[in-house]
Amino acid sequence: MKNLSFSKVMLWVGLIFLYAPMLILVIYSFNDSKLVTVWGGFSPKWYGELFQDQQILNAVWTSLRIAFYSSTMAVIIGTMAAFVMTRFRRSWAKLTLSNMITAPLVMPEVITGLSLLLLFVQMSETFGWPTERGMFTVWIAHSTFCAAYVAVVVSSRLRELDLSIEEAAMDLGATRLKTFFLITIPMIAPSLIAGWLLSFSLSLDDLVIASFTSGPGSTTLPMVVFSSVRLGVSPKINALATIIILAVSLVAFLSWYFARRAEKKAKIAME
Repeated sequence: MKNLSFSKVMLWVGLIFLYAPMLILVIYSFNDSKLVTVWGGFSPKWYGELFQDQQILNAVWTSLRIAFYSSTMAVIIGTMAAFVMTRFRRSWAKLTLSNMITAPLVMPEVITGLSLLLLFVQMSETFGWPTERGMFTVWIAHSTFCAAYVAVVVSSRLRELDLSIEEAAMDLGATRLKTFFLITIPMIAPSLIAGWLLSFSLSLDDLVIASFTSGPGSTTLPMVVFSSVRLGVSPKINALATIIILAVSLVAFLSWYFARRAEKKAKIAME
């Protein structure tokens, strides 16, 4: 008990508080009963029914595609915005862009979703495009608010870069474009990856904005889960959540393993 400090106790309390509900969810995903809160014995049948539910499978595929396209576009837009925020001289245009980029970070999603819905409706009445709301409009909406997160992550990395490396490359004859792709991009690659993963998670998890901007045939997974919860939670949702937890845990473990492996190789190379 002497080694049991207050910080260790708080650490274990925090871990239990975070992961105990997930553990209970995993256990109840093998519940044989149709009632989520009543244990009826061990059975993996809900996993079989989950993979036979075409609505959920279609929603998962739609969410993954939207998240992939949105995070990719968000990285492109956010990186360009980050360059303007960090490399251009201070002016009213730069200040305005910075405020516009950071606005989605503090703005409620309801306001963002409603404003995008009104924008798409007005564009459809004025230009005839988009003709209908669907996966494309959700992609635009998610790219819009995810780009703000990417811009913040990338700009923080850009402020730490040593500009003398880029200047040396240009002194040796490299153009600005070549310097950007061969020098700057590799140096900010970790922030680009972090921004992409963050955008992918935000897009995959979004419910409010997708509800405003989606249409027939573009129902995402959070929308399916939310609608099923309103009608009564199905044990299939527990099975789906368990698969998502296992997938995220596997990705996190692999990331930790490869990072640790690279760190060991770097230490050996330095010795």
